[in-house]
Amino acid sequence: MESSMDSSRNVRRTKEERKLLRRQIKASHTLLKHEDITTVSHPSKHLVVSNGGLGNGVTRESLLEVLKEGGTVESLLTPPSKPYAFVSYSSIEAGQNAYTLLNGRTLRCQDQTVTLYFSYVVKVDCDRSVSCALPPGLSVLEDFVSLEEELQLLKAVDWTPHTDDVTVQKALKHRRVKHYGYEFRYDNNNVDKDKPLPGGLPVECDALLQRCLAGGHISVLPDQLTVNQYQSGQGIPPHVDTHSPFEDTILSLSLGAKTVMDFKHPDGRSVAVVLPERSLLVMKGESRYLWTHGITPRKFDVVPVSETGGSGVTTSDLSNLTLSRRDTRTSLTFRKIRHTPCNCAYPSVCDSQRPPSPPAVPVAEGDACRLESQYVHQVYEEISSHFSNTRHSPWPQVRDFLLSIPPGSFLADVGCGNGKYLGINPAVRAVGCDRSVNLVQICIERGYEAFVSDALSVPLRSGSCDACISIAVIHHFATQERRRAAIRELIRLIKVGGRALIYVWAMEQEYNKQKSKYLKEKASGTSRDDGEELKTEENKANQQEEHDRKMTSDIQCTGFSNVTQPKIHVHTNRTAFLSQDLLVPWHLKSIMENKKGATSDNADVPVENATQKPVFHRYYHVFQQGELEELCLGVKGVKVLRSYHDQGNWCVELEKTHGIFSNIAPGK
Repeated sequence: MESSMDSSRNVRRTKEERKLLRRQIKASHTLLKHEDITTVSHPSKHLVVSNGGLGNGVTRESLLEVLKEGGTVESLLTPPSKPYAFVSYSSIEAGQNAYTLLNGRTLRCQDQTVTLYFSYVVKVDCDRSVSCALPPGLSVLEDFVSLEEELQLLKAVDWTPHTDDVTVQKALKHRRVKHYGYEFRYDNNNVDKDKPLPGGLPVECDALLQRCLAGGHISVLPDQLTVNQYQSGQGIPPHVDTHSPFEDTILSLSLGAKTVMDFKHPDGRSVAVVLPERSLLVMKGESRYLWTHGITPRKFDVVPVSETGGSGVTTSDLSNLTLSRRDTRTSLTFRKIRHTPCNCAYPSVCDSQRPPSPPAVPVAEGDACRLESQYVHQVYEEISSHFSNTRHSPWPQVRDFLLSIPPGSFLADVGCGNGKYLGINPAVRAVGCDRSVNLVQICIERGYEAFVSDALSVPLRSGSCDACISIAVIHHFATQERRRAAIRELIRLIKVGGRALIYVWAMEQEYNKQKSKYLKEKASGTSRDDGEELKTEENKANQQEEHDRKMTSDIQCTGFSNVTQPKIHVHTNRTAFLSQDLLVPWHLKSIMENKKGATSDNADVPVENATQKPVFHRYYHVFQQGELEELCLGVKGVKVLRSYHDQGNWCVELEKTHGIFSNIAPGK
């Protein structure tokens, strides 16, 4: 009987071992399929622990306690939000011992039980550190208030319902909220500036705000306070605080508990920042105006292991991360009411600078003409003086082309702007034309020969030009057919054997691992225009979808007939292109202001302390690689001599191979 019972126990153990092996194999397959982690069968000092990650609710401390039973642990990496961890032991023998001893071990953690499965790996490929920094303009000041001040401030917020109008208190879906000074209305994300709440801000906040003022964190005292109370598991969706109601700096004081706030840039970059209890979050500039911030609703946060519980970026070191249980947190957010329109450098998310009726991408000819009239022709008439004062440095490869034209030749610059290319080669006769009356007048005042003309219908005889240039013009036409027609008109003008040079703005501002000059000038505070705007090789389709979903500038234009086409977004200078059709802001300055801060080719963004002027929006279609060359090859009688990328532009040099055009100008 005893022998039979022993045999039965051996059979049961064998079944359990087989079951454990099947689950180990399944865990290994899951790691390979979903995480591209390859496990091996031979012993190693490195192991991956399935079900032992922060994403399973397993803290670093509880996992490490189990792992030490196997031997001396050299390192433990816990990637954020992942259901696994990597452990490295001091020797292969220790790793083998842990594999045998700990496989199938159950672990009680965060009110749940998990089973750990171990697999060998050759090496740990997971990066120990993820390089990321706080968003520009963001700072976290730890222990900004004392324990006594924290208690006083929490006591000052009375959550008991009242019938008076001193404050406005609401219970939202994910949190409780209370307003002082002015009510923030969630129905329109704004405040009624003509209806301040009586009583102002609580007097208990005076010492705190005076300390902020003395420390240079703010320049004026706030007059609006929003108090949010979050229970464990509650959060707030990602958002940018509306620009028009509030001035630049926003303060947020965390009381009662710490949390993690997620910041995200429109180009996809994200940073998770720990906000310790009694810390002050200061948001200025880019972090306030451009990055979204929010709190993910959950009961545990991934935070750095720290005896002091300090602030910082949570993904800084994968060997130093654990879980922190959330508790009830109260935040005090202080803001200053704005009484003039916002004129920040981030128009894509600025409700003050949004065009009154941004259009859809046109298809019909009539819609395209109206779009170009409103967002190209009218704009250049308005900004002509400022534009001309920023256009005085010829691009080297355009200059080389002009100097290669034989003496005595006839050159036409179609879309000549202020005429900066008309005098490059004095040995040729150069004439310019432009749609802008004001820019043509500037050319004439400089002694150049120029006339007003549309680039689709130039009043010159066919085949009358030895060479033509079109620099930063064709990207202003709103449909593919109109862009092709502009190329066809250039070819009509030149004689057989004549050449044309075309430059258009490129979507790829970072090309062959080289950034355009515009991107390199990012830190200088200036901004360039034609053909020097923004990197895009990192742009992915999911970023486009996210941008289309989140940007607040995508109001449908009612003045254009095509209501089913994608909407044209306002572009934020020095951020990635997320679509080919866009509206680019021009921050107008007076001539004197421009002279103070102008650099050698343009300044779309005003220099600091310049008097703010109206913001205009110009339509652009930025070209993808190969698109311009394909358009040119669609015109008969043309040969592409070369196609290249030059400082954020796509460029082609063409030769007319045979004549297929009449000998008179169009419309004659």
